[in-house]
Amino acid sequence: MEQKLVALSGNEAVAYAFKQALPHVAAVFPITPQTEMMHKYAEFVANGESDTEMILVESEHSAMSAAVGASAAGARTFTATSSAGFALMWEVVYIAASLRLPICMALVNRALSGNINIHCDHSDSMGGRDAGWIHLFAENAQEAYDNAIMSWRIAEHMDVRLPVMVNYDGFIISHTADALHMLPDDVAYKFIGKYKADYALLDVENPITVGPLDLTDYYFEHKASQLAAYPRALEVIKKVSDEFGELTGRYYDHCEEYMMDDADMVMVMLGSSAGTAKDVIDEYREKGVKVGLLKIRTFRPFPFDYLSKVLAGRKAVAVLDRSASYGGQGGPVFMELRHAMYGQQVPIYSYIYGLGGRDFDLHQVETVIKDLQKVAAGGEMNNVNLLGIRS
Repeated sequence: MEQKLVALSGNEAVAYAFKQALPHVAAVFPITPQTEMMHKYAEFVANGESDTEMILVESEHSAMSAAVGASAAGARTFTATSSAGFALMWEVVYIAASLRLPICMALVNRALSGNINIHCDHSDSMGGRDAGWIHLFAENAQEAYDNAIMSWRIAEHMDVRLPVMVNYDGFIISHTADALHMLPDDVAYKFIGKYKADYALLDVENPITVGPLDLTDYYFEHKASQLAAYPRALEVIKKVSDEFGELTGRYYDHCEEYMMDDADMVMVMLGSSAGTAKDVIDEYREKGVKVGLLKIRTFRPFPFDYLSKVLAGRKAVAVLDRSASYGGQGGPVFMELRHAMYGQQVPIYSYIYGLGGRDFDLHQVETVIKDLQKVAAGGEMNNVNLLGIRS
């Protein structure tokens, strides 16, 4: 497939991907560092490149409420937010998933207050990890674009019918120009597919109540029905990703395995920091150190069985979280992964790094690798570690 090589920021790349789906409605409210993504989309509408109805609302809570209404009425719908904006959506984020609405959302990852911080960490998306949305994470603008294209196919699949969150790191990806390949508009739309009218909950000929009072009689059964969708979603994500790979040559799985074939020691992480880790891993591989990287792309649904299998038998694993679980034991990804590895004799350690946009540098990767070497040789270390913090 011939594709166009372009230089775009992550925000521009995702805006293009959403435009190529020909969505009917976009619910819009600005917040840094998401704002430029919707600015770009507004430019498409103003220039006549898109006939999407942009609904300008008074808050992020209203943005998600408008998205829920539009999606329930049968419109292909998207929105975008970051940080405190996502937190303000909180109530309606749960409603979107519970109503099984295939809304797509760009979540441009940014730290939550306090204190006020506009830079990248994953505390916003991790705050919504149990809201019922599918979470896809990207390392760079190319992956953000590709995930955004695939998000529609995943969300709208009749075996899934769940909203999808396309996560990419604020400023590091959102505002940084990167080289990437884009599909032609017609090819992208053919891959995504025409939106089917029978997705609509709102049918004026056969009216139903949407989101009614649901007390003890049936609430639990409705939640059980929702829970049953997530194993199917894992299968659909894999199938859609395989089809996308056949089309573009860019293949994705629930995780990317980097130098993993013979790795005794493994680093596990999400997002843009994986690129930094790969550079240092290359250097250590040249020295004969068997270290690898497992970059998680699908955080929700959590690929429990896949991770348990691929990490079995390793000598030491370090999980790097760009967010903290206050009062918990380590970061959110660490706790999920440790549960997946329960019963296996694999030492797993938590590192919390990069909060509030703190740089993740080569030295920090080296620190983790040296710690892993120590453990692999029979040494011990703290279960939870703060990486790159001033003493």
